[in-house]
Amino acid sequence: MDSMCEDRAMTRARHTVAVLVRDGLLPMELGIVHRLFGQARDTADRPLYEVLTCTLVPGPVRTDADFPVLVEHGPEVLDTADTVIVPASDLDYAPAPPPAGLAEALARIRPGARIASICTGSFVLAAAGLLDGRPATTHWKCAARFRELFPAVDLDPDVLYTDSDGILTSAGEAAGIDLCLHMIRTDHGAAVANEVARGTVVPPHRDGGQAQYLRRPVPEPAVSSTARARAWALENLHRPVTLRELAARESTSTRTFTRRFRDEMGTSPGQWLTRQRVERACTLLEESDLSVDDVAQRAGFGTAGSMRLHLQAELGVSPTAYRRTFRTRALHASR
Repeated sequence: MDSMCEDRAMTRARHTVAVLVRDGLLPMELGIVHRLFGQARDTADRPLYEVLTCTLVPGPVRTDADFPVLVEHGPEVLDTADTVIVPASDLDYAPAPPPAGLAEALARIRPGARIASICTGSFVLAAAGLLDGRPATTHWKCAARFRELFPAVDLDPDVLYTDSDGILTSAGEAAGIDLCLHMIRTDHGAAVANEVARGTVVPPHRDGGQAQYLRRPVPEPAVSSTARARAWALENLHRPVTLRELAARESTSTRTFTRRFRDEMGTSPGQWLTRQRVERACTLLEESDLSVDDVAQRAGFGTAGSMRLHLQAELGVSPTAYRRTFRTRALHASR
């Protein structure tokens, strides 16, 4: 197969992400999707996604800023999309009815396609009945209104994002970054997602269950943070790390350290450590030929059995299955 044929084959195989925007669009949320999915590349530097923006009626779309966005595609893009993402609008929680044609547009999404929302885009998914009986989230400021309108949805306003069998929701705009990275990681593994995160200069992973509103997201100058302890822990993931050792790095008691850690990171030290070990294991499974036992040792799980339990709990797959999926993709893409 010559290079032109390879390019055509790659184009056909590329995952299509359709972003359905509406009047009152928050432009940053549209930019997040294009920026993150647009950076995802295989080992031959070929794009892994095609991102298309669509709206109910092609043309200028009002934003909540002082400029419109010109959208050339209509809802027909939804017919063949592999993933559909609905960003927020400044009209989502207003008493006005949804725009005409929105339900019909959503009905065009093919069975099996992944559907996601950013921020109050979850109001659209809920209005369409896609979230009934499912866990979901939205911006914490809008939680009361959401519950009033959609009592059948299992709303959790305290998390960054949710993923329920291909229907995903996220909290505010920054949580949209976490959601997009989660989808990229699910599709192509930790190595690709981490590279996208590095290119965007954002953390490679914040767990979906992390609190979306932190009491002290930026430590006050006079208050010690837990950054030194976290940096030390990442350098020592291969061995047991105790809460007492972490607290000692910040010269504080374990109780004070735990409180500060949760205030800053939105999760407990133990949960954070487990997540870092899972990330380290995923990277090693993808990028090295180490045995599963050796990966478990280097990631700090101690035994392959322990690592298997944690990967199953976090990702729903075994280490062997994870490696088979993402290691094979990486080798195939590099040819």
